[in-house]
Amino acid sequence: MIEQLRNIPHEKIEFVGTIILLSWMVLMVVLERLFPFTKGVKIFRKGFWTDFVWYTLIQSYALKILIFDYIIIPIKIHILPDGVAWFNNQSMLFLILFFLFTHDFYIYVFHRMQHGNKWLWRTHEAHHSIRECDWLAGSRSHFLEILINQTIEFLPIFLLLDYKVALIIVPIKALLDALFGLWIHSNTKIDIGVFKYFINSPQLHQWHHSNHDEVFYANYATKFSVFDFLFKTSFLPARKGKTPTLYGLPYSYPHDFFLQSIYSLFRFKQDDEVVKSYSDFSARIRVKLMDMFVPKGFRNFIHDQLFDLNNAKYAEMSCSHCSSTLNVYCKDTTVYFKCPVCGTQTTLEHEGK
Repeated sequence: MIEQLRNIPHEKIEFVGTIILLSWMVLMVVLERLFPFTKGVKIFRKGFWTDFVWYTLIQSYALKILIFDYIIIPIKIHILPDGVAWFNNQSMLFLILFFLFTHDFYIYVFHRMQHGNKWLWRTHEAHHSIRECDWLAGSRSHFLEILINQTIEFLPIFLLLDYKVALIIVPIKALLDALFGLWIHSNTKIDIGVFKYFINSPQLHQWHHSNHDEVFYANYATKFSVFDFLFKTSFLPARKGKTPTLYGLPYSYPHDFFLQSIYSLFRFKQDDEVVKSYSDFSARIRVKLMDMFVPKGFRNFIHDQLFDLNNAKYAEMSCSHCSSTLNVYCKDTTVYFKCPVCGTQTTLEHEGK
């Protein structure tokens, strides 16, 4: 049956893939309502519209044109236009699994490098700025991260295969990427049992997005968690039912899409006059658009403040010695406050845990 994909127009595969993806999105939302990993996360949580409109729709569409039309296809035309005969003669199932597994191993390695290198971290920190991790959280990725990863993901497919087969494999691979991305980021508490040692799940990836000291360097896998268990980078709390206390980054990070894109390349202070001017301008535009298009009862759902200072509960915490804003992170049930300037550290037992 899978082999029959060779005879199906790629446009039809893309159309069916879109229907499957939309259905999967609805399923993830339903599962989050029924089996929440973290209770209290709203469907329209803070940052939802930034992630959905700017990252999912606008940035993804623009980068698709850039990556395929201006990078991959021109390289394909000049290098291996007919692909490699051995790969072209393989079954569709083999090709799908081969590119799925080899690319996921690359992602695991590159992901570890991003967390371990201060410059590569700049391309990844936007992805970790989510304060409430849900099915849409995976879409928030810096454009440089997407540019690097998707070029490395899809270029080999076009180079190793002839054009017709590549156009079939690419939408299937992209669909599987999207399905896994929605699944592992979803706010769902579903235990997949022994399969978690091979297939990634929210049970592991929700912890990767938490602002906990134990998982700063753990749970890197996207599709195949076997890489984490094989290379001893997995983390699962021994106590059943334990969930993260905080999510996101231990330092403040802009919420605006354009400022997030710039901040990773050029560090600026949030009280900088240019940033404040942009903040005022951006806020006025958002308010104007809400007045025009959003019913009044829904406006609280889509309001995004420009900056999120650590966690709202601890936003006002400052160093007792030098008055600098404190970085905030957790370890087990203890919240740690550390001054990035003078190094002073204090702790606080998290309430309700």
